[in-house]
Amino acid sequence: MLNLIKNDPWLEPYRDAIEGRYNYVQQKKESLTDNGKVSLPEFASGYLYFGLHKTAECWVFRDWAPNAMAIYIYGSFNDWQLQDEYKLSRLDNGVWEVKIPLDKLHHGDIYKLFVKWEGDEAERIPAWTRRVVQDEKSKIFSSQVWAPENPYEFKINSFEPNTSPLLIYECHIGMATQEEKVGTYDEFRLNVLPRIKEDGYNAIQIMAIQEHPYYGSFGYHVSSFFAASSRFGTPDELKHLIDDAHAMGIAVIMDIVHSHAVKNEVEGLGRFDGSFDQYFHTGARREHAAWDSLNFNYGKNEVMHFLLSNCKFWLEEYKFDGFRFDGVTSMLYYSHGLGDDFLNYDSYYNGNEDPDAIAYLTLANELIHEVNPKAITIAEEVSGMPGLALKYKDGGYGFDYRMAMNVPDYWIKIIKERTDEDWKPSSIFWELTNRRADEKTISYAESHDQALVGDKTIIFRLIDADMYWHMSKLYGSSYKTDRGIALHKMVRLITASTINGGYLNFMGNEFGHPEWIDFPREGNGWSHKYARRQWSLVDDKDLRYKDLGDFDKAMLKVVKSEKDFQDIPVVELWHNDDDQVLAYMRGDLIFVFNFHPSKSFFDYGFLAPQGEYTTILNTDGFEFGGNNLVDETVHHFTSPDPLYQQHNKGWLKLYIPARSAFVLKLQNKE
Repeated sequence: MLNLIKNDPWLEPYRDAIEGRYNYVQQKKESLTDNGKVSLPEFASGYLYFGLHKTAECWVFRDWAPNAMAIYIYGSFNDWQLQDEYKLSRLDNGVWEVKIPLDKLHHGDIYKLFVKWEGDEAERIPAWTRRVVQDEKSKIFSSQVWAPENPYEFKINSFEPNTSPLLIYECHIGMATQEEKVGTYDEFRLNVLPRIKEDGYNAIQIMAIQEHPYYGSFGYHVSSFFAASSRFGTPDELKHLIDDAHAMGIAVIMDIVHSHAVKNEVEGLGRFDGSFDQYFHTGARREHAAWDSLNFNYGKNEVMHFLLSNCKFWLEEYKFDGFRFDGVTSMLYYSHGLGDDFLNYDSYYNGNEDPDAIAYLTLANELIHEVNPKAITIAEEVSGMPGLALKYKDGGYGFDYRMAMNVPDYWIKIIKERTDEDWKPSSIFWELTNRRADEKTISYAESHDQALVGDKTIIFRLIDADMYWHMSKLYGSSYKTDRGIALHKMVRLITASTINGGYLNFMGNEFGHPEWIDFPREGNGWSHKYARRQWSLVDDKDLRYKDLGDFDKAMLKVVKSEKDFQDIPVVELWHNDDDQVLAYMRGDLIFVFNFHPSKSFFDYGFLAPQGEYTTILNTDGFEFGGNNLVDETVHHFTSPDPLYQQHNKGWLKLYIPARSAFVLKLQNKE
């Protein structure tokens, strides 16, 4: 019996569906690898064959276009003329090839394909191109020859991510600059990486790397899957960024989009060879109704080859340390999860699952971990499909982590819908710790999703317009600001301290970056005002943003102070919903929260392991913008109780101020 079912007996009625999926993946792998005659990494090496390559004898270009009748390569090197010497020859299985003399193409040349098929013809950007640039005046995209004389050489060729625990800084290169413009790889490397290192994060998750025609899509409408977006700089500059991150001990995870593709035909894969079904489904399944994009047909071996090769390419060529797979829910189900409630196990095994997409995801995880056993894979998945972050051999899908997407939804819900007096610690604790015991998650209070225009970040929901007038330490605060800052710290501390895998924060949210994210568009006059990060706010010692940033840094230091923090059991010591007090422990650390807006408690007692405790973090500390009502120099000693002495427990009695939290560390065990 598969461990997925052993670990969860409630899955027994669905054994046939689970084992059927497991066996289908194995059959698909055998089909792709010719029954094991080639390995999965060998199969996923299409990028070494397709696209433009410079050899000792000539340039070789190849692409796959089974419906094409004729293909030409043309560009700045031949004045955009269709010439026979640049006409591709058709090989087997819909593959086309042309060999070009070395002196005809040069680094920096731009080019495209001109594809003819029955009844029509059009320009196309090669599917496997590694470099796409946009003309500043015409705004037209073209492929670019990228073959510098002195390409970037990695200084660090072997890197092992630190996952104890994994602390992720989600970021976007373009909006990482203070200036109202598109930021660059170099600017991020020089100005932002040192901040991330200083703050204590050990991984970055970079969005919008794969080339996308529309900047405002946040990188989720991909056109060229093998091309690093040229908006931010060159391939060499991205490699330099990744190399420097590794030198700082920071892993680099890529936000990869294989759940759908942009509909564009000139820039993207839509009707690349004139057909509708080359890469995508036909009929009703072709377009994603909610995302205005195209759905890959994972049942075609050529599509599997393209996407698996894409995974290996980013690992090998750029040395990314893994991927956060976007839109996994959309891939798992024929319905894309739209309109499904997922209230019980019947919702997962009712014939709605897409076996081909599931096989792709499982084999992608197998491939990634074969290429790099230390690689990190994360599933962005909302339905709660069992086994997603379980190894394939155990009946899972092979991801290392799944996003705890219920957590940010929960925080937004209680902030929006409940008064402070109705925040129940038991509910908060249950929501943060209710997860499958055999699957690791990435917990987070908010990601980029909560910051998009039309929504609000946690800090903006809490403080709103008062942020414009009351974030200065020099001119007085307001009740709304004090409340928001206090809860912002508490929400993050309880989220980060209950992880069972990793913790994620979106760039700037750690210090309460004001306002929303709104990319340049016609509706805002193509402004970059809200598509940037105002680092000067957190750098200003006279603003309260600095207090929040300092707290985030101190919080991560606590999380990292216990070895393998993420694996230590979270043990509830006490909760009282009327008092709104919660206490739990991990190892030698005790986390104490009082969510009550006005009630402080003296000599508040609960049972804890006997010993002496000191305060190592206090959300109410002066240095974090609080009132400093807790005397952190006081040592706390448990009082013995004959009833619990045999269990090595005593009463810990504490002063717990309203709307605050602190962390105690056991010093001397009795």
